[in-house]
Amino acid sequence: MTIRPVLLAAATIALMAAAAPAQAFSIAFDWSGLKSCTSGRPNTVDSPPFRISGLPAGTKSVVFKLVDVNVPTYNHGGGTVAVSQSGQLPRGAFKYKSPCPPNGRHTYEWTATAKDGARGSGKTLGVAKARLAYP
Repeated sequence: MTIRPVLLAAATIALMAAAAPAQAFSIAFDWSGLKSCTSGRPNTVDSPPFRISGLPAGTKSVVFKLVDVNVPTYNHGGGTVAVSQSGQLPRGAFKYKSPCPPNGRHTYEWTATAKDGARGSGKTLGVAKARLAYP
């Protein structure tokens, strides 16, 4: 009889679908629209637009922080935003100190930390990072 193999196949497919991982939390950005700065004296500027995907379930806020990978001790700041289900965070959602390497090209990394509380409070649900060189 063919019912048993069909049921087994259906059960296997259902288990595979249930076990499939959610899309990984990730962010992407670019430096477009940023005023050029190479003096070593950063400006306070609007945040870049971010594309966000795979936001963990239960996220209420996301904390963003910028680090110059070449000078990680310099505090470029960041900001905290309420969740955007659209997957887009517009330019200017918060202010931070712009990239402004005094000598050559530096690599900068944004870290986005998903939190289950408002205004960056609560448990960390996920962390995403994105790097780009500037200029």
